[in-house]
Amino acid sequence: MQRLDGRDERQSRPIEILTGVNMHAEGSALIKVGQTHVLCTASVEDRVPAFMRDTGQGWVTCEYGMLPRATNERTQREATKGRPSGRTQEIQRLIGRSLRAVIEAKALGARTVWIDCDVLQADGGTRCAAITGAYVALTLALAKLRAKNLLGSGVLRGLVAATSVGIVGGLACLDLSYVEDSQADVDMNVVRTDAGRFVEVQGTAEKNPFSLEEMQRLLDLAALGTDRLFEAQRAVLQDVLPPLLPRK
Repeated sequence: MQRLDGRDERQSRPIEILTGVNMHAEGSALIKVGQTHVLCTASVEDRVPAFMRDTGQGWVTCEYGMLPRATNERTQREATKGRPSGRTQEIQRLIGRSLRAVIEAKALGARTVWIDCDVLQADGGTRCAAITGAYVALTLALAKLRAKNLLGSGVLRGLVAATSVGIVGGLACLDLSYVEDSQADVDMNVVRTDAGRFVEVQGTAEKNPFSLEEMQRLLDLAALGTDRLFEAQRAVLQDVLPPLLPRK
């Protein structure tokens, strides 16, 4: 089956990651996955939340939002509503969990890294793009701390990235656009480390329940997609990433 944008079922959308896009943040990245564009920044504070005090460990947390015209029609800013939506809160927690899965909290020390992910343009897979870009921003911030001799090696356990998969028109497909996601019989978001371990799998049947065999096909596609994302991350982090990983 040829998809609406001409890809086959195993093809990801074009991936581009630009770094250093914010002159103020300790780490920043603009990630483009097809027509989904997310700005990710990492800010470091020399303090931790109350529940982390006196533990000698650090914390990574996230705020996520969509600009009013990131979608086809303008949406009201959540700040004017008084509080974030349930969807926003769920995505924020997902991004934070994903990044903490590859952080050595003790090696980070008593610091908090705030990740901010702002969706500039949405065409499906915004949470997945945010996780992938946030990892780049986080790594750049950690590299800046290390350059100041404020961090040792091994603060990162590995890489983490996320992609979407789904069953569209009876076919398992990788990296769904918004149109595909809205028509999918099954849609799934998969967060995975470069060691092949899963942080989170969010899968939902919109119509007919899916089988174990179908789920395995989707996970295989997700592994293929995240491997490509790891390549893109390594390409922009090749000069700063190795000292932050465990010594071999």
